[in-house]
Amino acid sequence: MAENAADRGTTSGGRPTRPDLAAMVVPLGRALMAAEQPVLDAHGLTMWAYSVLLHLDETPIRTQAALAEAIRADKTRIIAVLDDLEARELIRRQPDPEDRRVRLLSLTAEGRRVRDAAQTAIQEGEERLLTQLPAADRAGFLRALHTLSRLPELTARKPGRGPGRA
Repeated sequence: MAENAADRGTTSGGRPTRPDLAAMVVPLGRALMAAEQPVLDAHGLTMWAYSVLLHLDETPIRTQAALAEAIRADKTRIIAVLDDLEARELIRRQPDPEDRRVRLLSLTAEGRRVRDAAQTAIQEGEERLLTQLPAADRAGFLRALHTLSRLPELTARKPGRGPGRA
């Protein structure tokens, strides 16, 4: 049986029938970041600081370089963020007993409290948005986003290294 254009996801003229993923995701991402900003401001956090707090779990303790790579930040530019979080006693940086040149990072109890409060408030706002989807679509959407965000080709890319960049 011959395949028609709709089966291939294109019009009869060969044009795709759906917008590009970035055309759909980027405006949504910008809107979500704009909605998060007042919450972050209320907790005295920048987007980078929030990202740091989210990635410092109870364990393992990460080095500054490993953390920078995990959140796709330049390891030299994140130092000021870490300095601020440490000065506010939201994180601890301690020398690694095995290599004193390396700093191990961990959340303080206050850092955990601030992270959890900010994340709860952000996710409450997200829930209001997600209620626009039927429950089955919502679950599938969240699963798909989770899966796509963890693809090796996305997580292994070095900061600043995208398609077309040397």
